[in-house]
Amino acid sequence: MRDSPLEEVRGAQAAQPPAGPFRLGADAVLAALHVEAGAGLSARDAQARLQRWGPNELRAAEPVPAWRKVLAQFTDILVVLLLVAAAVSAGLWLYEREAGLPYEALAILAIVILNAAMGYVQEARADRAVAALRRMSAAQARVVRDGTAQAVPAADLVPGDIVRLEEGDTIPADARLIETSLLQTTEAALTGESLPVFKDVAPVGGAAELGSRRNMVFSGTAVASGRGVAVVTATGMRTELGRIAGILRETPDEATPLQVELDRVGRRLGLVVAGIAVVLIATIVVVEPVRDVHAFLGVLILGVALAVAAVPEGLPAIVTAALSLCVQRMARRKAIVRHLAAVETLGSADVIASDKTGTLTCNEMTVRVVATASGRTEIGGSGYAPVGPLCHDGAPLGEALHAEVRQALLAGMLANNAVLQERDGRWVVDGDPTEGALITAARKAGLEAGPVAQRFVRLAEIPFSSERRLMSTVHGEADPDAPLFVAAKGASDVVLARCAQEFIGGLCRALTPERRSAITAVTEALAGEGLRSLGVAYRSLARGSLGGARPDGPVEQDLVFLGLIGMTDPPRAEAREAVAQARAAGIRPIMITGDHPGTAAAIAAELGIATEARALTGAELDTLSREALEETVRTVSVYARVAPEHKLRIVQALQRNGLTVAMTGDGVNDAPALKAADIGVAMGLTGTDVSREAADIVLADDNFATIVAAVEEGRAIFANIRKFLYYLLSSNIGEVATMVLGVLLAGALGLRASGAGEVVLPLQATQILWINFVTDGAPALALGIDPADPAVMRRPPRPRREGVLTRRIWVGIAFVGLVTACGSLFVLDACLPGGFIAGEGTLPYAQTMTFTTLVLFQLFNVFNVRSDDRSAVEGLFRNPWLWAAIVLSLLLQAAVVHLPVLQRAFSTVSLSAGDWAFCAAVASSVLVLGEVRKGLMRASRGARG
Repeated sequence: MRDSPLEEVRGAQAAQPPAGPFRLGADAVLAALHVEAGAGLSARDAQARLQRWGPNELRAAEPVPAWRKVLAQFTDILVVLLLVAAAVSAGLWLYEREAGLPYEALAILAIVILNAAMGYVQEARADRAVAALRRMSAAQARVVRDGTAQAVPAADLVPGDIVRLEEGDTIPADARLIETSLLQTTEAALTGESLPVFKDVAPVGGAAELGSRRNMVFSGTAVASGRGVAVVTATGMRTELGRIAGILRETPDEATPLQVELDRVGRRLGLVVAGIAVVLIATIVVVEPVRDVHAFLGVLILGVALAVAAVPEGLPAIVTAALSLCVQRMARRKAIVRHLAAVETLGSADVIASDKTGTLTCNEMTVRVVATASGRTEIGGSGYAPVGPLCHDGAPLGEALHAEVRQALLAGMLANNAVLQERDGRWVVDGDPTEGALITAARKAGLEAGPVAQRFVRLAEIPFSSERRLMSTVHGEADPDAPLFVAAKGASDVVLARCAQEFIGGLCRALTPERRSAITAVTEALAGEGLRSLGVAYRSLARGSLGGARPDGPVEQDLVFLGLIGMTDPPRAEAREAVAQARAAGIRPIMITGDHPGTAAAIAAELGIATEARALTGAELDTLSREALEETVRTVSVYARVAPEHKLRIVQALQRNGLTVAMTGDGVNDAPALKAADIGVAMGLTGTDVSREAADIVLADDNFATIVAAVEEGRAIFANIRKFLYYLLSSNIGEVATMVLGVLLAGALGLRASGAGEVVLPLQATQILWINFVTDGAPALALGIDPADPAVMRRPPRPRREGVLTRRIWVGIAFVGLVTACGSLFVLDACLPGGFIAGEGTLPYAQTMTFTTLVLFQLFNVFNVRSDDRSAVEGLFRNPWLWAAIVLSLLLQAAVVHLPVLQRAFSTVSLSAGDWAFCAAVASSVLVLGEVRKGLMRASRGARG
């Protein structure tokens, strides 16, 4: 009976983890913690203990204060140069006092502050996205609370929680074992012990070191095999892991290959532009009449401004923001990204090697057939509801057949760790779906879980593993004279090989070679129907002969074969479409399963994965040499009866063929293959903690279609990064080219000084910086969230070693830069007296026109870069954020041109509507010529084939 709420709170306050719990018996530890093993803590008690002991987390590093993040925005060398330029300009103003305010210095400072604000906001968004990602991928623990098994966040564990441990679990806290079944843990991270350590529940005397505490499990280690139940004795910083200072570490910020490449491009571009700036300054000093300190410092400020404008210093923030937004979109589509580099690699995936059960299929098993010695029994019903008839050729079962079926389903029910229960009017399974289907079928045959558990008390278990493909349990009956009952289930061939007899009509008969062949034929027939088959068997064991139930012991030998249980796991409705979509995208789906070859081939054919009628088995893989396997994986798309080491060999063989491989896995032994794959994909529902830790991406719904959706998102984000790179670099190169050519051709363009010692240039330093702020900000961010191109999944995968900036893109960047420079200088020439085109405007008017034309060039270029081959008209209104960014940029430019206070700061004059129209007409040439270039490229591709 539960205590009152007040008593529970008092119990939580009184509960104290004992010192040295490994020295005490399990009952003593439970008593000290005020908890019962079967009922666990109540929710109220757990909450009270959480408030007392705090969350089960290691102490994190202190967060970086906001003021330090703000100051960090001003440490970049380019920003420092701008601040120096602003200081020089302010010093000149103080010296000369030619204007009421130092407008140039104030303008430079304003742009620096606005850029810093934008960088701070982008970093804050990226930090929030990373924090959200960590919350989505937070570890879970299986506990018993309020008498029921449930999953809770590992951070909510408290001393006294009863934790269930299974193969592949990461142990969430230090705990004292109270029940084990062949439990082994890997403790290398804590003790340095390289081999798995066997665990038991017996007290350990003396001051045992960590590695000798066989009745304890420790936070951060993992379950290698077996099962166990433990009571939590320490959480958070009080665990052994928390006490070892050297093991505490923060996850380092990831530098993805893309970010490394962009950093390299930025540095190279910076060096090139710095060289150009130096040459430009030298040219101006030589060509122009630079005769005083004021003119010389003005030229230096211009050179700094040009270098700052040419280098897209906001690129890292934009890339981080784009990747973070992509991660959030993928999470909404049930794909949780653990490593940012996987987002880039997804776009290059050539092969998706997927498991069958639960990924390509629904993982809602239903037993359809029980084949025993006396015939075949069909079982009706669907799902996990324990309702459905049992019949043989449409008629009720005979006595002999009924006895065989009940015995077979009893063995399947006993060798089982799942729980079938009704919640909100719906039958659900806690545990493995296959085991849930066996319990459902047994219930249909009249076997109730409660009475069966009371009669057959479990004494030992030999757990299932992917290598053994077999599970056995040992049970004792209330009658002390009755022998022990061993129930076994597993792959039909494995079970059959361990059997010496067969159960026929209530009697045991010798299993003859003819019957073995007949059973194998039935297995093949069930597989041909698309049914997954399990073999079930039992044996009687004398009470005194149990000893240690070990995988290599006598318990699983000389079994009595009971029959085959055929169950169906229908393909997911969306899987066939996802497979077709993957093939259209040039991605080859491969099925790798531990199931029967016939079942695998049938499901693969139904989904369109393969047309061949056979699957390559693990046994056949073992016979292939390295070279033969490399040849085989080029054509074979279905692999069955494989072990984890086979998965690793298949992945490596595909990679040696130059393919980028995405690999799914769920078991602890799948971790090597997941790590070896270019993209490791773990199952979020059925996967183990170890597999999730080894993976790059975790599927929250274990669905193949989610992998394909993740590939689509990966391709889309890479395309968007290319878009804004193309945009930023082509626009900035246009600015540099305009300034360089403007200085070199100053005389021919009519750009002449009106007085002695005056230096005249195509643009003012503040105007260059303003262009950088207006056009490199909002439009580039909007390109980063551009919707995916509808054709993105109709193109082949991007070559893995292809950089983000290809030769074709560099040609496009040079083309846009040249068009921008020529158009801008054309407007400058047309507005000035003299030059190639006689104009009538003043120098401030010509500079304002050139300034506005450059801004409009870059805004038109936004539409140009959205696709390298499709017309800009296609999908013109699919990105409302892009239109909002363009409108904002136009409003800002209009303010700079027409507001008096900004006119003084940026040396602009007002323009007429006709002037704006002329600038827009010239600037639109980049879009028109871009369309012509794309048309010629499409025609060239069409002519080639």
